[in-house]
Amino acid sequence: MSDFGTYIKNVRDSKGLTLNQVALYSDISAAQLSRIETGKRGVPKPATIKKISEALKVDYDELMRIAGYIEENDKEDTPKLTEKDERDIAKRMKKMREDLTEAKADGDGLNYMGEPMSPEAIESLLEALEHAERIATLANKKYTPKKYRDKD
Repeated sequence: MSDFGTYIKNVRDSKGLTLNQVALYSDISAAQLSRIETGKRGVPKPATIKKISEALKVDYDELMRIAGYIEENDKEDTPKLTEKDERDIAKRMKKMREDLTEAKADGDGLNYMGEPMSPEAIESLLEALEHAERIATLANKKYTPKKYRDKD
């Protein structure tokens, strides 16, 4: 067994999930997952690792490190969101939510292809926007010299 495969199997077992359940949640065949776990298939591509991380609800970067895509010292240099960043993102998301609620109350709610968006669709949109905010904030930190980065 490979280290990566062993780790995936241990996480799956610790969460009480079957191979078929993880296959269903990740949209990867049970046969392929079995080959990954047993080491009969090498380390999967990052896109496959992403699906596995989402299915098992484990950190994608951690799986990428175990798979050998990320060196340990690379992770240390990766910028992290500070408490201030989190507060700023929460504030922007609150404003977006208020704007959407206000627009809906005024009858100017969101439409998709001419149809009003359901509350679930709006919630999904807000989640996607929050994810985009986080990615953009982290991307901007990568280009800021360390000595100018925010400290907690």
